[in-house]
Amino acid sequence: MERDPHAMRVVYVAGPYRAATTWEIERNTRAAEELALQVWRAGAAAICPHSNSRFFQGSAPDEAFVDGYLEVLRRCDALLLVKDDLRSEGTQGELAEARARGIPIFTSLEQLRGWLESAT
Repeated sequence: MERDPHAMRVVYVAGPYRAATTWEIERNTRAAEELALQVWRAGAAAICPHSNSRFFQGSAPDEAFVDGYLEVLRRCDALLLVKDDLRSEGTQGELAEARARGIPIFTSLEQLRGWLESAT
């Protein structure tokens, strides 16, 4: 299926979620949300998994979330990293999936903006 060149781009925001404390999880979530807002302001739609399943810890197996978000990522046009913190196992999986699918990966909002501008 060919992509409509005028369609809004969809950007997956990837970064650490899990942490040792609830406060650290909240900080990770807020950092992702802040970047997602900047993606919206840049003219693309943002998918922020951190917000989507906030407070769901323990309500379903971890694999359900991991597998589900990889499926969401496959439907996105690009991946944007929250920060250059690649220690997150989940982020590593998202990066590997994006690379395998040829989904562009950006490490800064400025890079993403340049790509968005060149795509119009």
